[in-house]
Amino acid sequence: MVLQTERMILRNFKLSDALAVFEYAKNPKVGPIAGWPVHKSVAESRDNIENYFMSPHIFAMTLKENVDHVIGLIGLELVDDGNGKSFMKPGEAEISYWIGESYWGQGLTPEAIEAVVRYGFETLNLSKIWCGYKDGNQQSKRAQEKQGFTYQLTMENMYNPYLNEVIVEHFTARTARRGDE
Repeated sequence: MVLQTERMILRNFKLSDALAVFEYAKNPKVGPIAGWPVHKSVAESRDNIENYFMSPHIFAMTLKENVDHVIGLIGLELVDDGNGKSFMKPGEAEISYWIGESYWGQGLTPEAIEAVVRYGFETLNLSKIWCGYKDGNQQSKRAQEKQGFTYQLTMENMYNPYLNEVIVEHFTARTARRGDE
């Protein structure tokens, strides 16, 4: 599956993307705010691609002028596939994303969010798409608000096993509307 935006191609991951993923995932400003640890090697990035990123609804973010160079990730975790938080219902999904620091502030994440939301509503027939952001992650909060996600709830003591920490996470959501379908 390939999705296109004005400036990007969103495509499925390949193992050969490991070096590019590591380039951004080794940065301590990227992973921990998204809820996962800093990658320590290309092999670790390759393992994450193989075990987590190679899903039909997870996309490598690439710029149109260089589709072989991954700059981030965006994807959907479907409740129907056994994923999702306790408050989510069948027919819903959670969108997650990260992007390399050198691409922050360029509007690429909201552009990718819009494409994946459209895919979720039009292709997967989802009724609601959730999105979370760690307390203090104002960039992610703004990206979600720009795409019509509205605040739904806060989980005060959410355990993140990837970082072995208890966090406060805020959740926003967007529902399918006539314009999305």
